[in-house]
Amino acid sequence: MHHTAKIVNNLNNFYEISNVEVGQHFYWQLGNFQVHAQVLITSWIVIAILLTLAILATRNLQTIPMGGQNFIEYVLEFIRDLTRTQIGEEEYRPWVPFIGTMFLFIFVSNWSGALFPWRVIELPNGELAAPTNDINTTVALALLTSVAYFYAGLHKKGLSYFGKYIQPTPVLLPINILEDFTKPLSLSFRLFGNILADELVVAVLISLVPLVIPIPMMFLGLFTSAIQALIFATLAAAYIGESMEGHH
Repeated sequence: MHHTAKIVNNLNNFYEISNVEVGQHFYWQLGNFQVHAQVLITSWIVIAILLTLAILATRNLQTIPMGGQNFIEYVLEFIRDLTRTQIGEEEYRPWVPFIGTMFLFIFVSNWSGALFPWRVIELPNGELAAPTNDINTTVALALLTSVAYFYAGLHKKGLSYFGKYIQPTPVLLPINILEDFTKPLSLSFRLFGNILADELVVAVLISLVPLVIPIPMMFLGLFTSAIQALIFATLAAAYIGESMEGHH
C-alpha cells in the first residue's frame, strides 16, 4: 500500500512539472480547449503579410519582370533551387509549394520578432512575440514535415517503404524507428531554442545598456533568423528526398 501511494505521489509530481509555464500566456477558450491566443494573433499577422505581398507582386504580371514581380520571382527561384538540390530533379516540383511555405513562414515570423516591437501591444495576460518563439508552433511545423516525408515515401513506394527500417540489418530496427522521433524533435527545438535565445539576449541587453549598444546584436539576430529558416527548409526537403530515395 505504501509503495502504491509513493507511485501515485511521483505521478502527481510529474503532472505538476508538466504544467509549469515560462511567463504568462493570453488564452482563448475554444470548447474544452485552451489555445495560446498571442501565438495565433502573430501567426495570422505573418500569414496576412505573406498573402498581401504575394497579391501585390502578382496582380499585374509582365513578361519582363520588374519591381515586386522581379523580387518574387527571385525568391521563387531560390526556393526551387533549394528543393531541387535536396529532393532531386525528377521529384522536386510537387514539393516546391510545401518547402516554400515553410521557408517563408519561418523567415517572416523570425524577422517579425527581430524587427517589430510586439511588446508595445498590451494584452490582458502575457505579451506578443514571434510565432516561432513558441514551442507549439515549431513542434507543429516539425510534425508537418514528418507527415510530409512519410507521405512522400508511402506515395512512391507503398508499404515497401517500411522495409527501410530493417536495412541494412534487422538489428538496427529500434535505432531506425528512434530516428523518426528525433527528426521532428531536433527540427522543433533547434528553431525554438535559437529564436528564444536571440530574443532573450536582445531583451537583456536593452534592459542593461542604452539602445545603441544592442543594435549590432539585433542585426546579428536578423542574420541568424534567416539562417534558421534556411536550415529548417533545407532539412525538411532533405528528409523528403531521403524518404523517396530509400537510403540514409
